[in-house]
Amino acid sequence: MTNKKKIGVAFALFALIVIVDQWVKFYVKTNFRLGESYEVFSWFYIRFVENNGMAFGIELGPKIILSTLRIIMCGGLLYYLYSICQKNYRITYLLSVAALTAGAMGNIFDCLFYGMIFSESTPFSVATLFPEAGGYAAAFQGRVVDMLYFPLIESRWPEAMPFCGGEKFVFFSPVFNIADSFITVSIIYAALFERDCIEREFGRLDAWWNSLRKKNSNTSNETEPR
Repeated sequence: MTNKKKIGVAFALFALIVIVDQWVKFYVKTNFRLGESYEVFSWFYIRFVENNGMAFGIELGPKIILSTLRIIMCGGLLYYLYSICQKNYRITYLLSVAALTAGAMGNIFDCLFYGMIFSESTPFSVATLFPEAGGYAAAFQGRVVDMLYFPLIESRWPEAMPFCGGEKFVFFSPVFNIADSFITVSIIYAALFERDCIEREFGRLDAWWNSLRKKNSNTSNETEPR
């Protein structure tokens, strides 16, 4: 496959994932009240929640810093995806990187724009797209829309269990979205089946780092007084 075709296939997958992710989020945002659930199967619900953090609702640091880091990371992933399309890598590795990049981009759109284009979602009202009064937050302050909930196992901890004995537990309890799914699946797939490509990339990085250290060392020796 030529480099041009690799770029086309990889970025076609990237675009498809982003479009599907955003379409689902728009639908949930404009049709569900915050916290509302719809049972698809006993083990799968559409449950609308929002979060300020990363994948699966994890929150790390102030929102503006997290959004900025996401943009930088996604920019780096886009550059990396384009660069490896120019090299002799398997198409499956390119697609896993494309899926990872698309997942990251999908959640960035929420943070960047949702606060400006949607009204507030509440347990009593559905959000409106492009409300006359303006959005619920400024740029970089939007909340990520999550909706996929898989309570595969619902039970209680044994009474003898320290600290949580008798309490209810649910596996899998986090609510996530399509972007999160592709981030997770692509990382697991690459770790299991594309290890040689990853090791090759780390080998390039290690060689670059050693070359940089050697260059700096030589420069330092040349500038030392004799």
